[in-house]
Amino acid sequence: MAVCYTILYDHIMKKLQLFSFVILYTLLFNTAFAGVLKDIKGKVTDASTQQTLPGATIFIPDLKVTAITNNDGEFTIKNLSSKGSYLIEVHYIGYKTATKIVNLSAINTVEFELQPTAIETREVVITGALISSTSKRNSASSAVLGKDQLLQPASNLIDAIAKIPGVSQITTGPSISKPVIRGLGYNRIVTLDDGIKQQGQQWGDEHGIEIDQFKSDRVEVLRGAASLMYGSDALGGVINLLEPSTAPEGQIKGELVTNYSTNNGLTANSLMLTGNENGFVWRARGTYKNAYSFKTPTGYFPNSGFNETDLSGMVGLNKSWGYTHLNVSNFRNNIGFYDPALDANGNFLKEDGDPFLSSDFKSRSLDYPRQDIRHFKIALNNNFILGNGNLKADFGYQQNQRRELEDGPEPALFFDLKSYNADLKYYLYESNGWQPVFGLSADAGHSENKATDEFLIPDYDTYGLGVFAYIKKNWENNTLSIGARYDFRKNNGKQLFVEDEEQFAPFENKFSNVSGALGFTHQFNDEWNFKANAGSAFRAPNPAELGSNGVHEGTFRYEIGNPNLSPERSYQVDAALEYEGKIVSASASIYNNYVHNFIYASNNGETINAEGSDYPVYRYGQVNANLYGAEATLTIHPVPFIHFENTFGYVHAQNNTLNRPLAFIPAGTLRNELRFEPKIKGTNDAYLSVGINSAFKQSRVDEVFETPTSGYTLLNAGIGATFNLGKQPVRLSVSANNLLDQKYYDALSRYKPGRLSQEDPTLGIYNPGRNITFGLYVPFTLLK
Repeated sequence: MAVCYTILYDHIMKKLQLFSFVILYTLLFNTAFAGVLKDIKGKVTDASTQQTLPGATIFIPDLKVTAITNNDGEFTIKNLSSKGSYLIEVHYIGYKTATKIVNLSAINTVEFELQPTAIETREVVITGALISSTSKRNSASSAVLGKDQLLQPASNLIDAIAKIPGVSQITTGPSISKPVIRGLGYNRIVTLDDGIKQQGQQWGDEHGIEIDQFKSDRVEVLRGAASLMYGSDALGGVINLLEPSTAPEGQIKGELVTNYSTNNGLTANSLMLTGNENGFVWRARGTYKNAYSFKTPTGYFPNSGFNETDLSGMVGLNKSWGYTHLNVSNFRNNIGFYDPALDANGNFLKEDGDPFLSSDFKSRSLDYPRQDIRHFKIALNNNFILGNGNLKADFGYQQNQRRELEDGPEPALFFDLKSYNADLKYYLYESNGWQPVFGLSADAGHSENKATDEFLIPDYDTYGLGVFAYIKKNWENNTLSIGARYDFRKNNGKQLFVEDEEQFAPFENKFSNVSGALGFTHQFNDEWNFKANAGSAFRAPNPAELGSNGVHEGTFRYEIGNPNLSPERSYQVDAALEYEGKIVSASASIYNNYVHNFIYASNNGETINAEGSDYPVYRYGQVNANLYGAEATLTIHPVPFIHFENTFGYVHAQNNTLNRPLAFIPAGTLRNELRFEPKIKGTNDAYLSVGINSAFKQSRVDEVFETPTSGYTLLNAGIGATFNLGKQPVRLSVSANNLLDQKYYDALSRYKPGRLSQEDPTLGIYNPGRNITFGLYVPFTLLK
């Protein structure tokens, strides 16, 4: 074991040396392009009363520069380059977010007048699109979750964002969640963390997202095809996780988060510190989560606990020439699994035939089988002022290790995936409303089977290369964007013999594609806004779809790949109408997505005997599919202390080739929440909420290998406030999910009937029952 850690340490140190060299080189190279340095001063006031607003946050997303207004509502951002125009956003609680594009060469001072509002404005900045802009100027269908929303109780990161209309999650109990956007998931969704595509063998049903739940201050979800920006795999959408903004100059800040949930005893604790000294910025975070088995309304589900340890850090420079940040993270998650075995009375049994004891359910020690998942990542993020524009350069290295431990610490299944990413974008400065962007991206991956007992997918190498051009035009109240992209991808599967029999045949595939996108927005006035998109996208088959041949233990099936698969090609249109008034805000969007050569695994009654048991055989094939649907939101503030929020999402998915529904599609959802937000002396942000989450019946299933689910309604409630202990704010909250302990199966739960046992389609495990979560959040400043 010591030898293994020594080898890993040497490997990490070599990578750190390489990235350090890149940083040094780029710093020396780009200092000459910084231009004339200048300070930008400004003031933030109330638009109605003209009173200054101390403590407002000023942020330049593309430069990652932050400032805070002083007691006179004034701020200064020092040592900025005089080149270029940048979007500046200003935040202050109880006011609409203000944004302004500022030409640094033309101004020395800037003033912001903020409009008071009781409604959470959608006029936020979207950075996951190619060009940072306000949501009204961004044609992509998008949604943003801020820090307050991410702090609401959730068992993992995807669980936290699944409340967004159009976003769902494939779950394996509370410990594993995979994102689904408008009915598409797995390798059809790109997750960006530290500006780098997350690579963690996303093809698996029981694989989660290996990212610290508390790491991000903000999450942007782009719904719809985004291949123009991110190439293959962005067929369904993008989840962009944004690191916390750097601390203002001369400050050291931090936060403590701690939660406890009663359903599975989940304890979640996270501590973060961040600082900024003369543009040298840094951040460090540690998170630990631990849970025992989760409880359904009928009892505990054995060995479903988990524990998670996350460490992450960043060091970098914010200077006049731009910024360079080196992010490092290490994620480890241990997750228990259980293949149900029942006695005559329907009680769960251990492998030796003995019944489980109450102490077993609340034990935090995991039995076998279980997963041991590790994800290490280095990301170097840069933005350099260069010539007549700026160059964004992101480089990443990731190692994802996935161990399936069946009977002991030696893995029966062991995937080791190493991934390399590079992404370059050059932005020419805006001229007469026109702003072009040119980009180049490349990636490579190498996956090995390191176990000796079980093999599901072959060793493989994968390579990708993409180039694109994009231009955006702003004039008056309109925005037009258009772009095109070329992608090339190559997959090489390695041959493998097991006991003189060929387990995997070698294969080599090459795919290429041209994608295009066209977007338009129009602001009728301050209240009404329209946006529309049309475009094409593609997804190359992944190595699991091309070369699988083995028992997939987590899904209880035998999977067989198809090396002759063609790329998926998507043709999608969507449109949205938004309204934002003083009392009411609302939005409605519709979309239609036609996917040619849609890839999925299906079973037609075939079984195979492997490892002493019979398994249903799932073979990968292709059909033509059509997914269309709608999303809507309605928020009402009849008085400042009443907040009534409603969201709706629905997707209809059809297998056109076989004239039947696509499998594993989320049911329609309707969420309603009423919040009472009184002003209480000695507190801030006090609230009392009651919510009803409803899911419709999902009868549109592929009945060959999937069972329908009934509709359900869950009652939720919460209470919380921020108290000041001296000058130190402390936020306390209590929330209850499924307050009435309702029995239900979610349409995307892998534990619903028919997913655990094809032989007995009635065998199913209910979703978690009542869960009460107690939360504590303490933001603090050590040096100011």
